Amino acid sequence: MTHSVINFATHSGTKSERRLANLPDRVVDGDPHHETTVHFDNGVLAGTWTSTPGKWHAFTDRDEFCYIVSGHCQLISATGDIQDFRAGDAFLIPNGFKGFWNVIETTTKHFVIRDYSDS
Repeated sequence: MTHSVINFATHSGTKSERRLANLPDRVVDGDPHHETTVHFDNGVLAGTWTSTPGKWHAFTDRDEFCYIVSGHCQLISATGDIQDFRAGDAFLIPNGFKGFWNVIETTTKHFVIRDYSDS
């Protein structure tokens, strides 16, 4: 493990791509594709993520901090509360959030995730 500062702009990270429709019962609308670069994975996960437009059930069992770099997306709670996010916005999705991601315009975010699913 490195103890050096990790600059997301210059660190190559570990890249992956997936079509979210390949996860059964996840997508509600559209055909979102995700590209993720993980820059740090040691108890918390940090990286950069890009999604094409679409709507899907939000993942659970995690705390996730997000900083929107570009694009336009929404988080829609199970009760219907809609929050819009654009470049420069930062927010935290707490463990236990129930709802949806809705990507209006291709969106890129930096993220930090503490995952509880393996606990």
